[in-house]
Amino acid sequence: MSPPNNISNQRRAERKHAAVTAIVTDVISGLPIGHLGNLSSTGMLLICAQAPRSEAIYQVSMSLPGSGRMLTQSQPIEAGIQEQWHEAAASSGQIWAGYRIVAISDSDAARLESWLAQN
Repeated sequence: MSPPNNISNQRRAERKHAAVTAIVTDVISGLPIGHLGNLSSTGMLLICAQAPRSEAIYQVSMSLPGSGRMLTQSQPIEAGIQEQWHEAAASSGQIWAGYRIVAISDSDAARLESWLAQN
């Protein structure tokens, strides 16, 4: 799966595909907003059932697949993200949505970098 062509040229950080389903949850509502398509140190692609509000900011939590020295399933990563774009996916009933990470703690950023460095 790849994002729309007009968006791919704007990326600055390499993204890592999530090989298994990682649910991203809105911390405020406690409800899942989508599952992770790919992730970088600066942004993510979510596959959602509903379109997000344009430019909306969400506080999210996610447990990333795999295991690393600094990352465990019991320790989700939290981040503030802002919607950058969204469009209907090829699969009926799915929306692709691109987000920019706007806030993340130093410890969560370190664990995210550790996950991204894994093969």
